[in-house]
Amino acid sequence: MFKNQIIFSLNKHFILVILPRVVLVIFILLQITGMIFYPGGTLHNPDTIGYSFTENFFSDMGTYKARNSDPNYLSMIFFSFSLTLVGVTFFFYYLVLPQTLGNDRINYILTSVGTIFAFGGSICLIGTGLTPSDIVFSSHVFFANNIFHCFLITALLYTIVIFRSQLLEQKYAIGYGLFFISIFIYVGVLQFGPSVDVGQGALIFQVVAQKIIVLVFCSTIFHQTFGLRKLGKF
Repeated sequence: MFKNQIIFSLNKHFILVILPRVVLVIFILLQITGMIFYPGGTLHNPDTIGYSFTENFFSDMGTYKARNSDPNYLSMIFFSFSLTLVGVTFFFYYLVLPQTLGNDRINYILTSVGTIFAFGGSICLIGTGLTPSDIVFSSHVFFANNIFHCFLITALLYTIVIFRSQLLEQKYAIGYGLFFISIFIYVGVLQFGPSVDVGQGALIFQVVAQKIIVLVFCSTIFHQTFGLRKLGKF
């Protein structure tokens, strides 16, 4: 029985600490690689060469053809694989979290509900990667937007849980709270921000906002792994 507990703890350590760190690094490297191989073109200027950090969405890398009409196979593969990998990783990450942070009945319920929404967000991550926006635009937008709608609920519930549980230092609760606020603001941008069709300034605003929220997303998960690593249960 003691041996089984050790194996279980090691598995939790791998899923909650090691795997997220490795996958986030892989995700960033794949995104950079996808940007390198992206042929070119933006929404308002199809003649640009290569990927523009301020004028191309991440999703531009996932299209069948680049915005300059050149084939975009390599970037599409890197983009699709990276989002699928992250989606599967988050599925297992949030599957295990209730066993770690649900230290009383209320927290267990909150973590379980938060995990259900995280499953939805994980499915949307995979869906975003597998639906090229130039072929199935409406499906792609549905999945891409609902990543943040789902994780908005997850972030709120887990912020409450971390504050209540006192298993992690308060800085991790504050970090998750800031994560929630960031997603809340970005959802507001999605709903009420300027349309990218308005002009170049609106496009840059939306693209930069997307880059920031993805950076916050990665940083939050990476930051939380340090708190989870310190838990005596591992």
